[in-house]
Amino acid sequence: MSYIGLISDTHGVFSPEFRTFLEPVDQIWHAGDFGGGLALAEEMAAFKPLMGVAGNCDNHELRFIHPMHRFFECEGLKILMIHIGGYPGRYDVRARKLIDELHPDVLVCGHSHILKVVRDPKRDMLVINPGAAGIQGFHLVRTALRFRIDAGRIHDMEVFELDR
Repeated sequence: MSYIGLISDTHGVFSPEFRTFLEPVDQIWHAGDFGGGLALAEEMAAFKPLMGVAGNCDNHELRFIHPMHRFFECEGLKILMIHIGGYPGRYDVRARKLIDELHPDVLVCGHSHILKVVRDPKRDMLVINPGAAGIQGFHLVRTALRFRIDAGRIHDMEVFELDR
């Protein structure tokens, strides 16, 4: 079993409240737009094991460590992580190409700053966007998720919300 903390769009901010929420997790997945360059990613990785992707606002230095997308397996689920993903019926062109090629069970994305968890019945895929954990953008509430993955199943999903 893996206990995952999922954040995105930190844009240079990793607040103490998010650290507290993520303290019990085994690892953090970051769906892009770290901001703050490699320094913030290294700070997060010193806190918890970190797996992330670069976002459209991340610099080339960060992209050497965190690629534009990742495809991996976790506890029996195939995970595709990409910053600009979209949603069922409205996938980004690059994300859709990867989805059609790789057939993930779960698409993890960020970019929209809107927390959303939705199933794509056409592709039998769960789409998860944790919203934005940072203070840059139009969102009024900062958000993150944590959940457990066990034997090919996601369960015990919790939402963290913090006023901006």
